[in-house]
Amino acid sequence: MENKTNSSKGLKNKEIISKELLAKSLVIFIGIGVIAGLAFGVYLIDVKNTSQLVFVEGPSVSVVTEKSDFKKGEEIKIWIINSGTVPLIFPDSSYGLKITGLSGILMYKPVSAQVISYLDPGDEIEFSWNQIKNDDSTALEGLYKISTKGTDEQENIVEKSTTITIWK
Repeated sequence: MENKTNSSKGLKNKEIISKELLAKSLVIFIGIGVIAGLAFGVYLIDVKNTSQLVFVEGPSVSVVTEKSDFKKGEEIKIWIINSGTVPLIFPDSSYGLKITGLSGILMYKPVSAQVISYLDPGDEIEFSWNQIKNDDSTALEGLYKISTKGTDEQENIVEKSTTITIWK
């Protein structure tokens, strides 16, 4: 009779131990999920930076769009603004504007004359993109990086980019 009692007690102890391990595992998995969610959120905040225009002392350029999320086929207005205190020099009449996928593959660059362009402090230039890529195909849904690159009078590189999303 004692053997049956001891074996049933052993079974109950195993059940208690497995329940405790399950509870500890559940806490660990939930903790890992919370940390991963937080890390992904911080990453998305960096990618979806919405503070596009910041004025600073010295050379600076800003790329500004009217919003960060666009419908497929919607016209995207882009402003390149000299947000610094010194004139900027660009290698062409498109003011160094280019639109790429996040992987860096060039999607669109305006056709422009190869003339040196200047942008004085506080000045801006406006562009418009109809979501047609350079190969005449339509841009797909996804994240795109709009960037510009120029120099100041001392030939220091000044560049800036912003990220937009195209939805269905």
